[in-house]
Amino acid sequence: MNNAKALRAVMLATSALCAGWTSAAVAQNAPPPQDAVVEEIVVVGSRIEGAKATAALPVTVVDSKQLDAIAATSGDDLFRAIPQMGDVNYNSSYLPGSSNSARGDIGSVNLRNLGSGNTLVLLNGRRVVAHPTSQADGTSLVPTITYNTNAIPTTGLKRLEVLRDGAAAIYGTDAVAGVVNTVLQDNYDGGDVEAQYGYAPGTHLKEYGLTGLFGKTFDRGNVTAFLTYDQRTALRTGDQDYTASTDKRPLFVGTAFEGATGLDGRATATPWGSFTASAAVRRNGALITSSAGAFHIQPTTNAGSLVSLGNGISIDDGAIATSGDDRNLRYDAAATGLSVMPELKRINIFLTGNYRVTEKITAFGELGVYRATTHAWQAPSATTSAQVITVPRSNYWNPFGPTTFADGTVNPNRLAGTTAPAAGLNVTINGYQFADAGLSRVDVENTQTRYLGGLKGEKFGFKWESALLYSAAEVKDVSDGVSATALQRQLALSTPDAYNPFNGANLSSPSVGDAAASSAATLNAIRVKSTRDSKSTLASWDFRISKADLFSLPGGDLGLAAGVEFRRETQKDDRDARVDGAIPYTNSVTGVVYGSDLIGVSPSPDTKGSRKVASAYIELAVPVISPEMNIPLARSVEVQLAGRAEDYSDVGSVAKPKVAVAWDVLDGFRLRGSWAQGFKAPNLEQINAKVITRSNTRTDYVRCEADLRANRITSFSNCSRSLSVAAQRSGNPDLKPEDSETSGFGFVFEPKFVPSDYGQFTLTVDYWRVKQKGIVSLFGEGNALILDYLLRTQGGSNANVVRAAPTADDDAAFAGTGLTPVGTVLYVKDQYVNALPQEARGIDIGAMWRLHGTRLGDFDVSVNGAHLLKFYQRPSPAIAELMAARADGDINAGTTISGGGDYIRQNGKPEWKWTAALSWRLNNVSAGVFTQYVSDVDDTNLLDSAGAPWVIDSQLTGNVYAQYEFTDGWAANTKVKLGVRNITDEAPPLSSNGYLGSMYQPYGRYLYASVRKSF
Repeated sequence: MNNAKALRAVMLATSALCAGWTSAAVAQNAPPPQDAVVEEIVVVGSRIEGAKATAALPVTVVDSKQLDAIAATSGDDLFRAIPQMGDVNYNSSYLPGSSNSARGDIGSVNLRNLGSGNTLVLLNGRRVVAHPTSQADGTSLVPTITYNTNAIPTTGLKRLEVLRDGAAAIYGTDAVAGVVNTVLQDNYDGGDVEAQYGYAPGTHLKEYGLTGLFGKTFDRGNVTAFLTYDQRTALRTGDQDYTASTDKRPLFVGTAFEGATGLDGRATATPWGSFTASAAVRRNGALITSSAGAFHIQPTTNAGSLVSLGNGISIDDGAIATSGDDRNLRYDAAATGLSVMPELKRINIFLTGNYRVTEKITAFGELGVYRATTHAWQAPSATTSAQVITVPRSNYWNPFGPTTFADGTVNPNRLAGTTAPAAGLNVTINGYQFADAGLSRVDVENTQTRYLGGLKGEKFGFKWESALLYSAAEVKDVSDGVSATALQRQLALSTPDAYNPFNGANLSSPSVGDAAASSAATLNAIRVKSTRDSKSTLASWDFRISKADLFSLPGGDLGLAAGVEFRRETQKDDRDARVDGAIPYTNSVTGVVYGSDLIGVSPSPDTKGSRKVASAYIELAVPVISPEMNIPLARSVEVQLAGRAEDYSDVGSVAKPKVAVAWDVLDGFRLRGSWAQGFKAPNLEQINAKVITRSNTRTDYVRCEADLRANRITSFSNCSRSLSVAAQRSGNPDLKPEDSETSGFGFVFEPKFVPSDYGQFTLTVDYWRVKQKGIVSLFGEGNALILDYLLRTQGGSNANVVRAAPTADDDAAFAGTGLTPVGTVLYVKDQYVNALPQEARGIDIGAMWRLHGTRLGDFDVSVNGAHLLKFYQRPSPAIAELMAARADGDINAGTTISGGGDYIRQNGKPEWKWTAALSWRLNNVSAGVFTQYVSDVDDTNLLDSAGAPWVIDSQLTGNVYAQYEFTDGWAANTKVKLGVRNITDEAPPLSSNGYLGSMYQPYGRYLYASVRKSF
């Protein structure tokens, strides 16, 4: 859908529909309507209590009415509904999700698409502790830290404030893209209980929720408490066609990518094992392995079967082919019934209180507890490059084992008539899925606590406030796995209790499950539980003063705010002993020691870090011109000046300024603009991590080039040379803060010439730009392999790509191609560095119409849109060299180079995002509609032969609800609400992974009902 069509679609939907977003002008930059009651001034843009400094800043405010329209059941749902929020890299999707990822009840904050960690999250105006589990950013691959949006309750909120402007000069690090301030209910008097049930038709997804809000006001203060409990059943892979299989080819029938082998995501590590014997094996004079000893197990009915092993299975030479007759052997984990979204139980309890100690001093406090447990099923363990498993010649099931075992027993499973020596051959496992060990259960427990106590008051005309805060977040991730040491022990047995990797899988459905399991005792002997325990803490003390009328200027009163803050942050990632090197794995045949004993999991040492930060800030609200001065075309001018300095115990000191201006040209027409410098400190893991190994599926492009030259494929889009590549990434204590510069300008228009009978109109338009430099990044193992591909076409190689020596099979694969044969990739070396600069800019648009008190009821209509104009990351010199080589045709156009270039419309960065809403209320009845539009994006994981990507289509969805409030009898003060999210049942647009989880939820229509009782 093009931009014009998108705009028409949203405007049409708006004219017909519901409830709303308020823009900055609506919330605080415009005079409130006559019937409005301003309970509290929005504070996210300024520290000056009671000042108008935020008139110059773009702020989006979401209040209880808008929350009703969005109908979010989690913080993730709520934040996805904000157009200025980018893709959600931390989410509950379990396809895929290894123990190296942040799993469980998790959602991330990504304002302006600048990446997780560039948006500061506050709770009641103070920092929130960071989620302790890091995750590699999808673009730069560096470990990022975010705030968990699901730890923020969607009930009990007074409002959500989103400052869409750089605010590091006021709030410090992480506020590069802006600030999100969650303001909770306080000073509540009474009680309110609500129960809700919702489900997604045609799926297993069901949700139950119970909330309570209670408060008591007494002579000198108030105590307010709320509780939220949510329970959700799991969403399963079989619930949707786009998640039912990892082979996505059927979904693309009729498109230009029909039949593209890259869409087949079934695992090449399969229960039909791939092996290499320690020597080539012949039978009756003919090879039954490759010349390098490679062979695999397959059904006898598959083409190429050379020797029957009985029970319908046989041996074929070489590795399992990724195309042709062997494709049915690839393992389809999704077809076995995995979790797309986990089963969930979540509870959130929060208390706020205040007590007037004296007439001038008030004590206040907060106590918060969040706990969530999730249960999910993931694919079974599979071999990767993290360990090499060797089946000893003594293995009872080894077809090339000894003629007799050490105890003199005749080996019943040795293939007769082969050239294998009488003592037998050791066999290396190249690829194998432990499907007979069952799906891996993943249990994650997230907890977060918050304790705050403080005093505030007034002295010498200054309002002052001071508070102590301690908050901690912990994640305990427990998952099933297979111990390499235990497996090696079971493989060495010369009895039927030995583990049997040679018995094939499921003859009737080769790509699903394993019907040829080893014995229960054998499987129990190799199964283990692994635990990852991560914890982060935040401790702070602050002292603030503010005075809205420090002294008078011709334009009005000058406001001042200043303060100091000391905080200590810690992060600890305690990996399982089988992963952090405490329990290594030693291959009993080769003697090689591996840092991880957990099959398929790369070695990851524990990381631990802490820092102390001292900071000070000052802010001035300077009135330059007031309406009373009667200056033409300058009804009023107000300026915000701010600066902040922070001193870090690990990365040095920074100081950054900010300037913002609000110029009322006429009554009802305001121009505003801001300029600021900002910074983002490297997170503790980027600084303190030792050498960690991460395995990802990458493409060995030099092998694709060999296949193309040998006419085995017609284009790189049909190349199936994907493999598990281990990247050895190291932290860098010399990292510096990332610097940024933000600027923006816009206008607020409220036509005063429109009669009040027609309601109140507001239009806001804001242009913004963010420039960053020194962004922490990696070169990336994918890029390293492409550089190796380029250099090998020129007769060289990339020293950071460490390979095994070429085998005879490798020699054969490269014969006649003009390329020197290469061996399997062992690992790639990389390090975190300050490197990439980037620039992003866009336009925010907000429109609102409000009409209350008519005989037809009260109406609120709003539109809020975000248009991304530019998102460009300047490539490093090495990446620029790769791009130039691709443009010149030195390497194939089908290669995917990351880490630089124009990112607009790529993956999770759409050009347009809109929300539009209308709400209506008449007496006891209210109703509303909320609609959201996301424009199309390019799927860079799926390219054709010319390098053109698959386009993930745009989506327009709508939510509707209706509510009735009973006012008489036993049901008085009771509200009954019925609603539908995504009423037209729009599936997430198709991507190479089925759906793009960072942008869309993996289900369609969602129905819900709730009952709310107030007393």
